[in-house]
Amino acid sequence: MKHKHTVLLACACALAALVCAAPLHAEPEPPPPLQSPAMTTEDGAEEALPDVDLGRMQRAIQQLRHETWYWQRVMGVRLTRELSSSAAVEQRLAAWRRLSANTRRRAQNPPHKREWLCIHHYEGAWRDPNPPYYGGLQMDVQFQRTYGGAIFRRKGTADHWTPLEQMWTAERAHRSGRGFYPWPNTARYCGLI
Repeated sequence: MKHKHTVLLACACALAALVCAAPLHAEPEPPPPLQSPAMTTEDGAEEALPDVDLGRMQRAIQQLRHETWYWQRVMGVRLTRELSSSAAVEQRLAAWRRLSANTRRRAQNPPHKREWLCIHHYEGAWRDPNPPYYGGLQMDVQFQRTYGGAIFRRKGTADHWTPLEQMWTAERAHRSGRGFYPWPNTARYCGLI
């Protein structure tokens, strides 16, 4: 009997929560459109320019900028702080879209991606949490701090990183002159050393 009352009480609470939350999910009234400036035509008549939601465009630029910066941080390259600020908002939005797409495409294809995937095949799972080596490329803590310091400070050990973050950290070690030697056995299995 107690079980039936508990279930009934839980259902009533869930129903009450849904009823109370329904007004919260209602679509807010959209803000009034910005007044469009008028454009003077050659014959002197004024013609209204099309409505542009500048706030929405600025938010889109901000989102694209942060996405671009994320991928640039993963790759370990200098961040693009600003594009031409003298351009119109629509042109800046288009430029950030292009830069974001190009940066994402480049980040998703590290220079030695095939080699890192081969090394990963012989190492641990991408989420391997077992010390002293972590992640899919079995990086120790000192290696992670040295070549992936920002990611390490933000996310902890490599078992919390995405596979791309792990590969780009290994790529930075490779670029520093270490090559594939931090993985002596698996690099040999893959024919890399």
